[in-house]
Amino acid sequence: MEKFTVLVGVAAPLPMINVDTDMIIPKQFLKTIKRTGLGRNLFDEMRYTPDGKEIPDFVLNKAAWRQAKILVAGANFGCGSSREHAPWAIADFGIRCVIATSFADIFYNNCFKNGILPIKLPQEQVDKLMDDASRGANATVTIDLEAQEIRGPDGGCIRFEIDPFRKHCLLNGLDDIGLTLQKQDRIAAFETTRAAAQPWM
Repeated sequence: MEKFTVLVGVAAPLPMINVDTDMIIPKQFLKTIKRTGLGRNLFDEMRYTPDGKEIPDFVLNKAAWRQAKILVAGANFGCGSSREHAPWAIADFGIRCVIATSFADIFYNNCFKNGILPIKLPQEQVDKLMDDASRGANATVTIDLEAQEIRGPDGGCIRFEIDPFRKHCLLNGLDDIGLTLQKQDRIAAFETTRAAAQPWM
């Protein structure tokens, strides 16, 4: 998993509450087990017409936000079904951080497992960042995970809280497999000992 240290990029405003996982990545795209290729279908039904043409008014179709790395959204982001394809699609598009007042629990946990930093903030701070994001490509935002700070284009700074273990995993690029492989020597030693003691296994 790619490390998350300092992220600098354009933030896209999505002032909608209760954005569910079917809106993030519709059900017809869940057949794949690959984490790549889903970015083009992120928010598919809001980005494209039924015949596949871009909807010009959707934020990620506008020139200023096509390369957005941060998403500022409304409350209860990621609700609905527990599909892990939702964070896969967000990450594959290039978004590494989602900021909202609240998240659905399963989506929130899945973000950390896929290298995405979900940040919970009070409404007034989300509103400020939403305003910053509305300025487009001229207003870059910096997310400093080590310092736990969001720095806006006007020099303002917002601090955020994060669980220390999850912070450690993101800073070091450790997903569940990576955490397990940190104990590879102990696992190998156990397997060797068990093979000698129980050769029939």
